[in-house]
Amino acid sequence: MRCGAAQGTPHLFCKKEAEMAEYRLELKGVSKSFPGVKALDNVQLAVRPGTVHALMGENGAGKSTLMKCLFGIYKMDAGEIYLEGQKITVGNPDEAMNYGIAMVHQELQPVPARSVAENMFLGRFPVKKYGPLQVIDHKKMYEETTHWLNEVKMDFDPKAQLGSLSIGQMQSVEIAKAVSHQAKVVIFDEPTSSLSDNEVEALFRIMNDLRDKGVSMIYISHKMDEIKRIADDVTIMRDGTYVGTWPAADLTTDEIIAKMVGRELTNVYPERKNQPSDEVVLEVKGLSSIHERSFQDVSFKLRKGEILGFGGLVGAQRTELLEGVFGIRALASGEVYVKGQKVTIKKPADAMKAGIGLITEDRRGNGIFGCLSIKDNVGVSVYNQYLRAGFILDHGKINKVVDDSIDMLSIKTPSMQELIQNLSGGNQQKVIVARWLANNPDILIMDEPTRGIDVGAKHEIYEIMNNLAAQGKAIIMISSEMAELLGMSDRIYVMCDGKMRGEITEKEDMTQTKVMSYATQF
Repeated sequence: MRCGAAQGTPHLFCKKEAEMAEYRLELKGVSKSFPGVKALDNVQLAVRPGTVHALMGENGAGKSTLMKCLFGIYKMDAGEIYLEGQKITVGNPDEAMNYGIAMVHQELQPVPARSVAENMFLGRFPVKKYGPLQVIDHKKMYEETTHWLNEVKMDFDPKAQLGSLSIGQMQSVEIAKAVSHQAKVVIFDEPTSSLSDNEVEALFRIMNDLRDKGVSMIYISHKMDEIKRIADDVTIMRDGTYVGTWPAADLTTDEIIAKMVGRELTNVYPERKNQPSDEVVLEVKGLSSIHERSFQDVSFKLRKGEILGFGGLVGAQRTELLEGVFGIRALASGEVYVKGQKVTIKKPADAMKAGIGLITEDRRGNGIFGCLSIKDNVGVSVYNQYLRAGFILDHGKINKVVDDSIDMLSIKTPSMQELIQNLSGGNQQKVIVARWLANNPDILIMDEPTRGIDVGAKHEIYEIMNNLAAQGKAIIMISSEMAELLGMSDRIYVMCDGKMRGEITEKEDMTQTKVMSYATQF
């Protein structure tokens, strides 16, 4: 019997039980190949009881693939898994959960129209029998949901519709679900990529509580400040191989980066090559959304060869504003001028015709076509330009465009026929950049261009942005990362509560304090 089992609903196992084995979890000699790619090559991982173990590496290093092998989503080509010293075989996620291995995925897959309790117990509803009939025992389901939510100190109404919660709160429900399975090991895959600062703090509080109860956690993240705060141990992977494991306290940020990328990045933000001109290529005047609680009466200017940063806190309406400029969101009033000429943009096709491109914030949700190839993801923006007899695709010319893009942006892929969903996050982002460059826009809006990608890939994206600006392209960058905003912007506009609160034009004024002073002017 586990500790606390006599109290009624089982509690987490005791830390004393957790400390019986030197390692809670061991992966030995794990290898996995996909067509044309060896994703994992003899990888090791050893996780101690009651610790947070950071798993780090560039995009494409194999971190998520390794975790999917552990969780039974992928079948290993070679390797062994040991849980508390006993060799186990994990054939699918159900078996993983039965062993006490749970995974909180980067891309949550909730059922928003159903209740919190129904999402917690999806696929394993408690039932009561009436003769030959079985019906869901809602009373027991709600009671147990309340119990497990209390375990992670969240007091949501179990009957509330899950879709009414924030992303961070939905994630807390997923963690409670993992805890309800008596999880000994919980895998967190990029858990803070879509969370506000307050939600990150709530997540870390939950993780610290779980650690105190003896749960082992594997934490995948690219955010160095988070790793230094939450991790006990760090394992680093590179190009599908194991680099090493160290106590987190023994590694500096620079040392982690050097081990991840195999080289030192002396400056994360590359030396600027662009020289913004005085020529205004985009001017927005008094733009207002049809929704009163969204952006209202916003004006700004963008110059040729400039990287213009947009700062602000979550909910500032920066994304909504630029989607309005691009024709995704309906406008109540305002004017848009491109190179001095007034343009009417009611849909994205109008914006594209005016020479504007948009790289969206949600790469997976509305950026890539996951089931299509790299060729199709790049070529979709120019297929209408390469037609023979007006309706037959000229694949020779399209292949040339895609090949040139792969070379120019250093996209790591076996071929242009590879499905984009098989690429790392950084390479997916490069493909989206390639899609818009193939259309040759003068203005490129980049919403959170480095979200969810590692420091090495970030540097490459920054270089691409730098080179585009040096060629005379005008870039608008929305970023929630303060260092990125300050490090890459020629000028910065700051929004708060749907209003433009300030403009910072001088480098010496581009400080976190200045940005935050504007960002909090409600």
